[in-house]
Amino acid sequence: MKNISVFLIGCCFSLGLCISGLVAPRKVLAFLDLFGAWDPSLILTMAAGLVVAGISYLVTRGRRISALGEPMQIPSNTTIDVRLIVGSLLFGAGWGLAGVCPGPALVNLGFLSTPAAVFVAAMFCGMALFQAFDHWGTTQRPATVDA
Repeated sequence: MKNISVFLIGCCFSLGLCISGLVAPRKVLAFLDLFGAWDPSLILTMAAGLVVAGISYLVTRGRRISALGEPMQIPSNTTIDVRLIVGSLLFGAGWGLAGVCPGPALVNLGFLSTPAAVFVAAMFCGMALFQAFDHWGTTQRPATVDA
């Protein structure tokens, strides 16, 4: 049941990315072009995501087990530190240069897109480099990456 639920949630996420246009780098880059031909349409997609996430946090507040029987993994660190700032800057730079972030890149990979394959390969290389050279403290990180 868990795998079916995860699969259906992934399908919903992918379909939403496709419908909203977040899988099209040109649309994302137009959204990021604040001083040029700015396309504000992705604000609705982001706002909808924030509303759903906010409601989800309110509904699940205080729970230790998810509806699928898994332990809840709510972040507890609220510190804004150098690690968070540098990671955010690198993520933002990659998003701004490529016009795509990890979720849409994986969806585009499903369309057999060569640029997406290169992006995903580079993304995995970056994650491997991080694992190999992580000397930035002993902050506990989850064993899995949730999308």
